[in-house]
Amino acid sequence: MAFSERKMPGICSVFLLVVLFAHSCHGFYLPGSYMHTYSTSDTIVAKVNSLTSIETELPFSYYSLPYCKPLDGIKKSAENLGELLMGDQIDNSPYRFKMNVNESLYVCTTSPLNEHEVKLLKQRTRDLYQVNMILDNLPVMRIAKQNGVSIQWTGFPVGFTPPNSNDDYIINHLKFKVLVHEYEGSGVQIIGTGEEGMGVISEADKKKASGYEIVGFEVTPCSVKYDPEVMTKLHMYDSISPVNCPLELDKSQIIRERERISFTYEVEFVKSDIRWPSRWDAYLKMEGARVHWFSILNSLMVITFLAGIVFVIFLRTVRRDLTRYEELDKEAQAQMNEELSGWKLVVGDVFREPDCAKLLCVMIGDGVQITGMAAVTIVFAAFGFMSPASRGMLLTGMIILYLFLGIAAGYAAVRLWRTLKGTSEGWRSVSWSVACFFPGIVFVILTVLNFILWGSKSTGAIPISLYFVLLSLWFCISVPLTLVGGFLGTRAEAIQYPVRTNQIPREIPARKYPSWLLVLGAGTLPFGTLFIELFFILSSIWLGRFYYVFGFLLIVLLLLIIVCAEVSVVLTYMHLCVEDWRWWWKAFFASGSVALYVFLYSINYLVFDLQSLSGPVSAILYLGYSMIMAIAIMLSTGTIGFITSFYFVHHLFSSVKID
Repeated sequence: MAFSERKMPGICSVFLLVVLFAHSCHGFYLPGSYMHTYSTSDTIVAKVNSLTSIETELPFSYYSLPYCKPLDGIKKSAENLGELLMGDQIDNSPYRFKMNVNESLYVCTTSPLNEHEVKLLKQRTRDLYQVNMILDNLPVMRIAKQNGVSIQWTGFPVGFTPPNSNDDYIINHLKFKVLVHEYEGSGVQIIGTGEEGMGVISEADKKKASGYEIVGFEVTPCSVKYDPEVMTKLHMYDSISPVNCPLELDKSQIIRERERISFTYEVEFVKSDIRWPSRWDAYLKMEGARVHWFSILNSLMVITFLAGIVFVIFLRTVRRDLTRYEELDKEAQAQMNEELSGWKLVVGDVFREPDCAKLLCVMIGDGVQITGMAAVTIVFAAFGFMSPASRGMLLTGMIILYLFLGIAAGYAAVRLWRTLKGTSEGWRSVSWSVACFFPGIVFVILTVLNFILWGSKSTGAIPISLYFVLLSLWFCISVPLTLVGGFLGTRAEAIQYPVRTNQIPREIPARKYPSWLLVLGAGTLPFGTLFIELFFILSSIWLGRFYYVFGFLLIVLLLLIIVCAEVSVVLTYMHLCVEDWRWWWKAFFASGSVALYVFLYSINYLVFDLQSLSGPVSAILYLGYSMIMAIAIMLSTGTIGFITSFYFVHHLFSSVKID
């Protein structure tokens, strides 16, 4: 993927020019891990990630099962914050290859399986656990055929259970196919942002870079019954005869007590025309592009409909009413006030301080922080800076952004507090509450889920050391920055109301139906914008699929912001027209109520799309994470709606002449 310097705007252009000045090149590849080239017979070692299952959603360590261990012992790879939070545990493995050398090798034979090991292997097999291998930062891919259609999966199963059988069979022979591309140094500079860090391959490194690059990693898993007496005479990496995957069960390796399982593998190197920058394309094939476009067109129709309503409100109703009101003399205005009803009659109450003003300020502050984090992350991902080759980078980036956007959260909350109260007194309490409200909710939910994961001995459990790291980031970075933002909020000019507030609150006329019913119903419109993309996001999280259509997600985010703003403005105006001046919280929840529908949709997805999810532990984990997502969406969308409504009301009543 090449970019010319003329096409890169802003900061990217400056960055590009700097690198161009330092190294002559024809183009860039962003992003991905640093490109490795190998000479013939160079040793390449595969790594193993946690075992995963779409049935339980509980990751476990690869070496929790009786697999062969490397000769030099198990060594963990360095993991970033995002990987640790996602439950990744990457270790070295005994599977090693030599570039362009096709071979069949013996790994090891286990000691006789005991009752515990048999029970564990059977349980992992029946829970459909997958082994996840990595070679040169590429996950292993298995291609299976169902009804004549080739389906790609990442990883391969621990074992399999034949239909109508109580016996389980283990996968103990792996047939690897490594796709390689001969690289001769094309003068293309490659900037990597993967686990190996930032690096550049330039024209000067042509000779050094020449060799073979790995562009594909596939596996065909087999179960083969070996004679343990013969196999135990071999040593690790001794050559064996190539194996044909048996179709008969009596030639497959059964899982039962006292069985000794021999592990073997063979590797074949195949030259490919796939170039290194395109090697992730096979994993990121976008299915259902028409569905994404349908979602966007559907959202555009909703936006057009709401925009029409807002247009009518502004140009017909508001403008006409204001013109008539201002053309009258004072006596006629007084007489008109007695005769008319609607938003003009709440002029003395519309800016009256709402109930739970501090909580509103705190939620708006956290909403600003979450919205900013989501917007910046999605923009960066849409432009290709969040590579799937860099596992955990997306989550790590989101956490870092959230920490530093504490300044914006503190500023927004304290400025709103000053506007409501007319004084800066109590700003420290507001800032502290902003820094602790949403992170505190997330921390409580994660702690409960973590105790469940600890009880299950899953690698998804957050280690104690990481808990202290997260707490340190929270109280040493987020809280101080939020207080700094709050201090800046006290120095900013308070927003002045265009009208005075009466001392005695105006009585709100009785209504035939509760106003909150309309507020909750309004959430269906933003949800209509979001729900199709939500399906793909949930599938990527819970079904182990790659989600990389951030361009669509960016468009959906922009449409969601517009719909939330329009829905909140329309509902606020409707409430003011029936002389209901308590619009503050209703403006927030008019768009924020979309979170209720998101959570209900998550439950629907659990019941109908995650039918394989087994056990109460998995369901509790799913609902816990869905609750965090719904709360974040509520704060974000509610903030968008509230801020838009606030400025709408401010502009509306600043047009009214009051003596």
